[in-house]
This record gives sequence, structure tokens and C-alpha cells, in this order.
Amino acid sequence: MSVLQITDLHVTVETEAGTTAILNGLDLTVRTGETHAIMGPNGSGKSTLAYTIAGHPKYTVTGGSILLDGEDVLAMTVDERARAGLFLAMQYPVEIPGVTVTNFLRTAKTAIDGEAPAIRTWTKEVKDAMKNLRMDPKFAQRNVNEGFSGGEKKRHEILQLELLKPTIAVLDETDSGLDVDALKIVSEGVNRAKAATGLGVLLITHYTRILRYIRPEFVHVMVKGKIVEEGGPELAEQLENEGYDRFLPADAALDA
Repeated sequence: MSVLQITDLHVTVETEAGTTAILNGLDLTVRTGETHAIMGPNGSGKSTLAYTIAGHPKYTVTGGSILLDGEDVLAMTVDERARAGLFLAMQYPVEIPGVTVTNFLRTAKTAIDGEAPAIRTWTKEVKDAMKNLRMDPKFAQRNVNEGFSGGEKKRHEILQLELLKPTIAVLDETDSGLDVDALKIVSEGVNRAKAATGLGVLLITHYTRILRYIRPEFVHVMVKGKIVEEGGPELAEQLENEGYDRFLPADAALDA
């Protein structure tokens, strides 16, 4: 069993107003085989947590630790984190002009495994994964995310998840911009990956609709950079019905 352990994490970011604290002593533990959902109002720090785990240089860790199986994640480069088994599905996947999906996937797989996959088996694996995600085979020869719709970009993120086989996956609002059919297809991909490898999932979302397909064992509420309440799936339903007002001062306005 692999364990991602986040302890007393403090993170800042530089803004026009100066240094701004985003995460303020966050604690969270995710184990392989578990699905955790993080919910909270806009501006609570959910995406900051995702990008800090992945190693985005925009965010500065000023305190606390992130350990993966006892190893210091914060001391790792971005590629070392990926090789260690961490994966981030981005809310807004970037375009990579001049790099085809086929080349991107094989290069990433080679970098993570330390050797290139056998062409015959790899080609079949890619085709099967694309078929399961209902992706047109022609996408394999297109440049990464270039001209892709929002739903196509999210399917490509989950295609990477299934093929790269990480240990812990952080999914940052994977449900945003998806229609009902695409949401179901993407969710099925996450569930397949978990069933195949025992993946640990940290799912960041605003809404319960994706949780109807990817069922979490644990739900965490994040407000102002901290986990303020934890529970099971029933907590997500409560948030859907009641919102986050009880966690905020009566005169507080949610950040955009």
C-alpha cells in the first residue's frame, strides 16, 4: 500500500497585492485503493493543493510536508514526482503544438518506466484505452489538446491516467465543462484505472454529480486553505443541499 501524507501544509502565492497565503495548515492522507473527494467554495485553495502536490513553481511551500511512502515529495522535481507515482489531471489541460498524442503518450510512458514500451503491445493498449473512452482513433495523430473540445481534453487526461498507471491520482475538477455523456465516460475511465491498479484518487470538485459515478469513501470540506470537516458520501449530499454557508462568517462573500 502506498500512502500520500500531507501534514500542516502552508502555501503562498505572489499576487499584485503581494504574498498571499492560500493553504493554512492543511492535513490529509490518501492511500492506494481509496477515493477521497475535496469540496469547498471558490477560492478555498483546492486547485492550489493539486498544483502544489504536482510541483508547480508558482506556489511556495512555507511550512509542513508532503510525503509519498515516507519520501519527501517537496524535495523532488516535477518529473521525479511523476516517476514516484503521482499524477495530476488538470482543470485546464494545456495545448502542446507540434507534439502528437501518440508521441506524447509513448514519451511519457518511457520516462516513467525507464524504458520504452514494446511497440506491438503498447499500440494495442492505446487503441483499447481510446476505444473505451470513445475517442476517435484519429486523435492519436493530432497535436496534444490542440483544437480539442473541453470534453476531448478531459478524455485525453484520463487516457493518460489509464496508460501511465500512477499510484496516486489528483483530479482537479475533471467534471468541469463535461456534458452528461462525457462525464459518465470519463468517470468510467477513472473507475477502470482504480480497479486495474488499486489507484488512490484525490478528486477535487464543486458538485456531487461526478460523485454519483466515482463513489468516494471519504469527503473533505476545504475552506480558507484548511480541511474544516470530514465524512463519508453523505457529507457531499449535505453540501449539495445546504451549500457552504455554515462554514463561513455571515457577512463573508465567496471569492470568484
